[in-house]
Amino acid sequence: MGETINEKQPIFSADADIRISATPIEVYAVISDLPRSGEWSPECLGGEWTVGEPAAVGSVFRGDNLRGDDIVAWAPVVRGRWTTQSEVVTAEPGRTFRWAIHNSDGQKQESIWGFDIEAAEGGGSLLTHHFRMDSATQGIKGITAEMDAAEKQRFFAEWGDKISGDLAASLQRIKAVVEEA
Repeated sequence: MGETINEKQPIFSADADIRISATPIEVYAVISDLPRSGEWSPECLGGEWTVGEPAAVGSVFRGDNLRGDDIVAWAPVVRGRWTTQSEVVTAEPGRTFRWAIHNSDGQKQESIWGFDIEAAEGGGSLLTHHFRMDSATQGIKGITAEMDAAEKQRFFAEWGDKISGDLAASLQRIKAVVEEA
């Protein structure tokens, strides 16, 4: 098996959306403040900007993360606490905010998380949270290195479901944070 299940598609691609009773600029102010991500992310506890102006293209964010033992429990994924380095790749206030996860050498990988915001008809905003991984990251290569084809197929299916659930959960929490402000 190659780096993807189907060479014509990304390894992972998921999105979810939600309507929020706030302007796109108000929503953007929250979702681009990555140190606050512990308020909504199922895994990221927050973190800090380590390079550049907060939320600007090229800035780097160190995320502090926590994953329980029950997440795809049979696979050798990182458990407990760990950190990630992410680089902002798109920052358009009121429109879009995206970041790429770095590998251990500090290079951007094809693992992009982000948000798109648009004004909703009748007021408020439509917030879309998305994730896309076009080729296997350093982490995915390590996780799947000892797996046979059937195990890889199972892992990609279960991990994809986990990502989709995390996106939806994050949006529900972001909605609550923004609308309670």
